Amino acid sequence: MPPGATEFVTAGRFLLEPVSPGYVGTFVYGRKYLERKDAVELDPIELRLTARTYETARMDGFFGAIRDAMPDYWGRRVIEKNVGLVELEEFDYLLRGPDDRAGALGFGLNVEPPAPQNKFNRTLDLEKLQRAADAVIADEPDRGGSAAAQAEVLMLLGTSMGGARPKAVVQDGNDLYLAKFSRHDDRWNHPRVEHAMLTLARECGLIAADSRIETIGGRDVLLVRRFDRDWTETGYRRHRMVSALTLLQADDSSAERQNWSYLLLADEIRRVSADPESDLKELFARICFNAAVSNIDDHPRNHAIIAKARDWRLSPAFDLTPTPHVTAIDHRDLAMACGRYGRYANKTNLLSDHGRFLLGSEEANTIFTTITITIKNNWRATMRRAGVSDADCEAIKSAFTYDGLFYEAQAQNV
Repeated sequence: MPPGATEFVTAGRFLLEPVSPGYVGTFVYGRKYLERKDAVELDPIELRLTARTYETARMDGFFGAIRDAMPDYWGRRVIEKNVGLVELEEFDYLLRGPDDRAGALGFGLNVEPPAPQNKFNRTLDLEKLQRAADAVIADEPDRGGSAAAQAEVLMLLGTSMGGARPKAVVQDGNDLYLAKFSRHDDRWNHPRVEHAMLTLARECGLIAADSRIETIGGRDVLLVRRFDRDWTETGYRRHRMVSALTLLQADDSSAERQNWSYLLLADEIRRVSADPESDLKELFARICFNAAVSNIDDHPRNHAIIAKARDWRLSPAFDLTPTPHVTAIDHRDLAMACGRYGRYANKTNLLSDHGRFLLGSEEANTIFTTITITIKNNWRATMRRAGVSDADCEAIKSAFTYDGLFYEAQAQNV
């Protein structure tokens, strides 16, 4: 969907062909699309706006921007339950994913694009959706009907929004929200904790997604407002969005994790952002925040760039979760390399390559100090204001500003 538009246009053709071993994917922009004044690239890395034919054998033939629009782990479970199959081909997941996937891409088998769907569950449906999510998690029918029927309810969701937690897209007024549900086996109240984490990030000066809590049937649901959608009288504008995984030209395999690096991500953002100085300063601050709250789930799918018009910028922060450790008081690793000494969540390491973020040493140190002091002084009060119980605060307290974060000399031993 081009910038400012509310109807899909056919941008190009994607083909997936079997080879030995695996698949090869090819993509070519349509001639008529290239002639449009509002034509834009699908992503600024692999699929630039040219007439050439693009080809890839990586990720079983799926380009990064297309992979980002595919269902995540939770979305795949819902689709499998809906069709009654345990495994599908990757192309089946792509086509069976709901229309309201993340970003601006849509997929169909014909030359003419499918009409956008603007039918969403409402916030008043949250209790029904929570029951449906419970049924999929439990892998058994809910009292309201078969598991397949429950999954059908959840098919009105954006299944490429990242993560494995149960979720659905709901509409409240003209805003769309990603509803994230609790699980019966949660160790603490995840919806309220994540809501508080997004609030805490904003208190640290970060740009984070807006969120709120709804309580239905005695259970809390986190509502995170979608920042890749804007309402107009003719429908929703959809903004292009690609993950850091795509920017890094990496995938989820263990062999590729050596390429998971904030430093490499900074280099790519410096190339593609319309305001690299602002975006890299923000990215560095988020690294400091993640280290200070032990958000070790900061993998590249949990970072993104977004284009609301033609220009690409760093997206708001999302999926911020603490990971408490009882024993690891000296050393904790982030999911991505964050300095010259690897993934070590330590001040010396975080500040070791500040120039990659276009920061001087004094400015980088000030950002780190401001964020860590804010978190140390405010995290518990922010949690309590968000309705997190005292017992849950005790359960997660070891996540915040752990001792090893400040061991100045430890990083050299990594």
